[in-house]
Amino acid sequence: MNENKRPESMKRITTPELADAFIETQLRELREQIGDKKVLLALSGGVDSSVVAALLIRAVGKQLTCVHVNHGLLRKGEPEQVIEVFRNQMKANLVYIDATDRFLDKLAGVAEPEQKRHIIGAEFIRVFEEEARKLDGIAFLAQGTIYPDILESERGVKAHHNVGGLPEDLNFQLVEPIKLLYKDEVRVVGKRLGLPDNMVYRQPFPGPGLGVRCVGAITRERLEAVRESDAILREEFAKHGLDEKVWQYFTVVPDIKSTGITDGKRTWDWPVIIRAVNTVDAVTAEPAELNFTFLQTLVRRITTEVR
Repeated sequence: MNENKRPESMKRITTPELADAFIETQLRELREQIGDKKVLLALSGGVDSSVVAALLIRAVGKQLTCVHVNHGLLRKGEPEQVIEVFRNQMKANLVYIDATDRFLDKLAGVAEPEQKRHIIGAEFIRVFEEEARKLDGIAFLAQGTIYPDILESERGVKAHHNVGGLPEDLNFQLVEPIKLLYKDEVRVVGKRLGLPDNMVYRQPFPGPGLGVRCVGAITRERLEAVRESDAILREEFAKHGLDEKVWQYFTVVPDIKSTGITDGKRTWDWPVIIRAVNTVDAVTAEPAELNFTFLQTLVRRITTEVR
């Protein structure tokens, strides 16, 4: 049997009862697979890696070490939330690494998006590898692979984004407890595991993070403008109940300047682009319809509150 193929008899997890049954099975299988050995997990704070972390904490407790690498391209408040939920509430073994300077130095002057992705991915593996070498007796590497990742890799839609490329001598066996689940099922399971809603239902966020939304060569000032404007956008979407109606929404700050007036004075600064899209299959998307008064609220807040 191909263990990367979802059995046809597998019911779609849509209810708390089905999620509980899945969790029970996984806890049993994880304990069997791992025994008394140690596991390492790269924890981004996204729903997939968070659900894997929560499962492993229940299954093997302190045998798990989570590594959260802050590459400086996360959204506002995200590293703090990962620390709060996993270290403070779930009492996980969490290694937090602030590698902001390291990533931003490597990205200085690089404008091409694929090249940026490549640098971020390669540097992430380097940081993760360094941490892995500091830890003794790790036998397993846990990953938040989900079923669409496997399908996309097979069809050649995109290269698998999980930690691939660790050196051969770090001889880890893989632990992938949610690899047969679709995204909506992962969310139902995450809810049952007690993860907060803003982690479980958070919108899709790219691996390279804000690095691809700060168009052109990344500067710290523009990165901050993306982070702050995005935080305002998320706050307003939630306040107006749009966070559940719109699939993905974010801000982009391009590397161009235009003139405007702020507080009665002439300015020469970057524009902020607001993107909001809906999709069924996560491959193609349509613009979301946003009320004009709501848009004006966003414009007013972003232009007055963000440098």
